[in-house]
Amino acid sequence: DGTTDITRTVHWGVPTPLQKEAYTRVLMGNIDLSRLVFPPNTAGGAVESFARRALWDVGLNYGHGTGHGIGNFLSVHEWPVGFQSNNVPLTAGMFTSIEPGYYRDGEFGIRIEDVALVVEAQTE
Repeated sequence: DGTTDITRTVHWGVPTPLQKEAYTRVLMGNIDLSRLVFPPNTAGGAVESFARRALWDVGLNYGHGTGHGIGNFLSVHEWPVGFQSNNVPLTAGMFTSIEPGYYRDGEFGIRIEDVALVVEAQTE
């Protein structure tokens, strides 16, 4: 028993070059943050930019938070875990969403959201 929170983007028709570029960069941001190795007790706000970097490289961005804690039994958006400046440091055992996106008003929107578990990395 528990709670999950994932989002996928689907497209009907033929995507434009901008839509393909934006989707690819949103996916890159999701992967970059998912694979990031960081020191114990690092604040989520300190690593949040890794989810935005691929978009920033081409002048794009999104206007929402990159993620939030995932709780049990329908507490989907659980504070204080996440990537904002007022969240607690990330420690092993925490679940958080990772959800970069890109939105063009009146045209299209992209969000790729996964749930990630913070684990201790095996480093040299």
